[in-house]
Parts: sequence; structure tokens; C-alpha cells
Amino acid sequence: MERNPTVEIYDTTLRDGTQQEGISLTANDKLKVARLLDELGVDYVEGGWPGANPKDDEFFHRAKSELSLSNATLVAFGSTRRKDALPSDDEQLAALLAAETDVICLVGKSWDYHVEHALKTSLDEAVAMVADSVAYLRSKNRRVFFDAEHFFDGYRANPDFALAVLQGAKDAGAERLVLCDTNGGFLSHDVERVLGEVGEALHDPKLGCHFHNDSGMAVGNSLTAVRAGAVQVQGCVNGYGERTGNADLCSVIPNLSLKMNVGVSPADHLDHLTRVSHHIAEIINLTLDPHLPFVGSSAFTHKAGLHTSALARRSDTYEHMDPTRVGNATRVVVSELAGRSTVLAKAKDQGLALDGDAAQRVVDMIKELEHEGYQFEAADGSFELLLRRAAGWTQDFFELESYRVFIEHRTGGEVLAEATVRAVVNGERVVTTREGDGPVSALDRALRDTLLDSFPQLSKFKLTDFRVRDLDSSDGSSARVRVLVEHASADESWGTVGVHVNIIDAAWEAIVDGFIVGLLRTT
Repeated sequence: MERNPTVEIYDTTLRDGTQQEGISLTANDKLKVARLLDELGVDYVEGGWPGANPKDDEFFHRAKSELSLSNATLVAFGSTRRKDALPSDDEQLAALLAAETDVICLVGKSWDYHVEHALKTSLDEAVAMVADSVAYLRSKNRRVFFDAEHFFDGYRANPDFALAVLQGAKDAGAERLVLCDTNGGFLSHDVERVLGEVGEALHDPKLGCHFHNDSGMAVGNSLTAVRAGAVQVQGCVNGYGERTGNADLCSVIPNLSLKMNVGVSPADHLDHLTRVSHHIAEIINLTLDPHLPFVGSSAFTHKAGLHTSALARRSDTYEHMDPTRVGNATRVVVSELAGRSTVLAKAKDQGLALDGDAAQRVVDMIKELEHEGYQFEAADGSFELLLRRAAGWTQDFFELESYRVFIEHRTGGEVLAEATVRAVVNGERVVTTREGDGPVSALDRALRDTLLDSFPQLSKFKLTDFRVRDLDSSDGSSARVRVLVEHASADESWGTVGVHVNIIDAAWEAIVDGFIVGLLRTT
């Protein structure tokens, strides 16, 4: 089979993707995700399994009036009729029809092992279950796709039966025959061979593919299937799915469009890919892996000095493509691996004028500080202050005198922290004491209230996260710790870092720097 000039993108995030451990979407969530997938321009959005649970029933009911898709076609998914039953009497097929989608995707067994041990019926009846169900839905004016579950394992075990299932679906009117690697164990060379043999045996059918990622091959196998003639690729945004997930459409789509020159509908919306990927991750409420290809926040992020030096001259020296094509951007992070070019680039971004000698001093300082335990990759705020100080800047917002923290264990088991901060603000000495759930919270509140009268803009940002790491675990209680603190406003966030043998001192350093950066960014 020859590669097709255009390929359909079929998204299964709302069904297959939700089978991932830790993912649970409400019907309202599913409507939001469906709209985002439509914005991305996928051809088909599989909404779920009508009749399987109240949530999917609610989704399809609400979709009729609330979901207006411009690019995608909504698909209902379900199984074939039960064994030894009439399609017209089958509750599952009735639920699929009640969903009132133009397209229905039916799943059926194509591995004789499953027919014999799971369905406990004959191979002939298994073929009839598929053919009868497809024909019945076609008689109700529905377009039908057929997902051949466990096809690759089934074809390896009994190719005659696996092909008979596909032939039955095709003869009954299925538009697409989707070959599923349900256990995710096949490699690309076998995928290419099987698709070629199936294409010959069924006289160039319209094949689709659906790969799971248990062997880490789902994206590669999907691309191989397209090279072998598949006209439809199924997968999930961000690679969500049961066990190790499904083919990640955020990699499949740009690889097809930008690397293989295959026509896909999302090509016209490719610059939305990163935004849609991150937005769906927020709805699903799982932190997106920053190292995901194409859409991850680190996908085009550079750390090594050699890389950033070359990037300063030519943007394509260490990037396989222009990140803006998928809505992403080049980033440079700072570490002990940085060189002068990294520092100069970051200073330019901040509007600071540094010469080469000053940049080298910053590089030397970073290396020494990171040797002591500081880390600037996640502490962009601390690095900004480092740059400003190298350029001769000193902060004049306030002058700190001292701080102290008490931890009180109250009757009944309640633990309360109390912090007192002394500072000079606008020439006036201010002393403030505040309570918090812990020492970091108490310090943050005390410093905030110390400064708030002079700097009302402090109300525009707040402490959102802090993380602690023991840097020298072998030293026991005398070990140094690193505290990373994050503050955020409505529009942005910034991180700061502190290191000390005393966790409170480390946290205090990070908090103070966080306030200074916040004042710089909100003044």
C-alpha cells in the first residue's frame, strides 16, 4: 500500500484517555475538552461510550444542544451485539443510536484467544457479531468505523480469523477498519508488514490504526502505519490512556504535517497545539510533563553553554524546527553549565546592559553558588536579581533588621507558627507579628504586612508554592537545605531560591527575594 496524501486524525481522549489512572472527567469537563479538540482541527472526537455510565449519557445528551463543532465530527463508541442475539434487541446498539451522532465506532474481537476465552463463543459467531452490528447501524443511516481490538496479536495467532473479522465489517459497510495494538507490544517493522499484507488481502481497504504505548512505540508505529497506507490515526492528546498511554497526537500531528508532508486537518491550526495541550492538561488536572516533544515547556529549552552560544548566532543550530509553528517558544535556563552568551541573552531579555566581563563574573558566580547548592533553573526571580546586582543595581524598597519564628504546640494537637519581622521602610522602623499554618506561611504574612502600607501593590501577588530539598543527607541534622519558593500574580509567576543549614533561614532568603522581584514586576 502507498502512503496517502491526507490522513484523518481521530481523538480518543474522552474515552481511551480517561482510562488513565488518576483521570476522571465530569460531563462538563468533557464538553470543554471536545471544544478544544475542535479548535485544534481534529477530524473526529470520540465522546465516550453511551449506555456505559451516567456521565457519558449526560455528555451525549448535553452535546446535542451545547456542543457546536466547526471542524470535528462527534463519534459515539461501543461494542457489537451480544453473542446469539439480534442487533435490534441489543441495548448497547440502542444506546449508540440514541446518542444521535452521525458516526459510530464499533469495537469487536479479532483475536481468537479472546473469542474463545472471553466471549466463549465460536469464531463464526464472532464474525457474525461484527457484521450484523455494522449492517444494522448502517440500516439506521449511521456511518460506521470498526475498531478491531487486539488485531495485531490476533493476526499473529490466527491471520485467517483476524482477516475474516475485517472482511465481515467491510462487507457490511464499515468505512474504516481500525487495526488496534491493544496490548501495545508490536514494533514498527511488524506493523509495516502486517498493514501491507492486510491491504493486499482485503484489496486496499480504508485502514486506520490505534496504538498503545506499552513498548514506547505508539507514535513511531502510527507514523509507520501511515507510510504503509493507513488513512486514519487514532490517539490521545498528551498521550493519555490506560497503563502507559496511547499514541500522543501532540507528536503524531506535527510529525505527519511538518516532517512527512502528509495532509492533516490540524495543520491549519498547528500553532494552537501547545495551548490546547496545556489547557486540556489543566482541565484534566494532571501536571503536564515538561519534557513532552513539541508541546512541553522544556521541548525547546536550552541549558548548556555550548548550545546557547550557538543559538545566539543561529536559532536552528540546536532545534529541529521553529517552535512557534506548534505554538511553543525557545527558552534558555541558567545553571552551572551556562556560558557568557546565556547570561547576555537573559540580560537582554530583562533590558539590562551587561558587557562581556560583567557577564563572565555572573557566570563564575553562578557556578560557585550552584556548587553551594543553589539552583537557578526554577528560580528565574533569583537569577534576575543576580543580573541586576551585577549591573550595579541595589534594592531600596526596604531594609531588613531581623526576624524570628516561634512554633507553638497547643492543647488538642494544634500547631501554630508565629513570625515577627523588623524592617525599615521609607525611613520608618516597622515591627509586625503574624501567625501562619507553618513557619514559611507566617514569615510570608509578617513580611507582607510590614510592607503593605508603603507598597499596596503587594496585594497583586501571593506565595503559591515552596519546595524543600536536603542537599547533604549524610550530614544528618546539620545538612544544608535548598528551598525553592514560587510567587504569582494574575499574569505571571517567578521562583526564588535560598540555601542554608537552617531550613528557616533558607526559606527566609527565598521569600525576601520573591518579594523584591514581585515589587519590581508590579511597580
